[in-house]
Amino acid sequence: MTDMEQFLSGAVAMGFAVAGLLFLSYWRRLRQRLFLTFALSFFLLAVNYTWLAVTLIPVEERSPLFLIRLLAFAMIIVAIVQSNRPSSTR
Repeated sequence: MTDMEQFLSGAVAMGFAVAGLLFLSYWRRLRQRLFLTFALSFFLLAVNYTWLAVTLIPVEERSPLFLIRLLAFAMIIVAIVQSNRPSSTR
């Protein structure tokens, strides 16, 4: 991995961390589980790209990183589906 790729991975990780902080502030204000799940997912993605930038893992051995991304995106999908389901208590 070149220095530029490491720099860009760090920038992407910082962007995910900022998005996570933004959703965390929304959750603190509104207390909706959707925002907390989004914040946790974006923090997972930030950890993923930080791990990628710091460890210099070859392309062939990045499978665990894809599992972390899969978990983050699955959490987002489940949170969206749950927030759009009709409430049973009215």
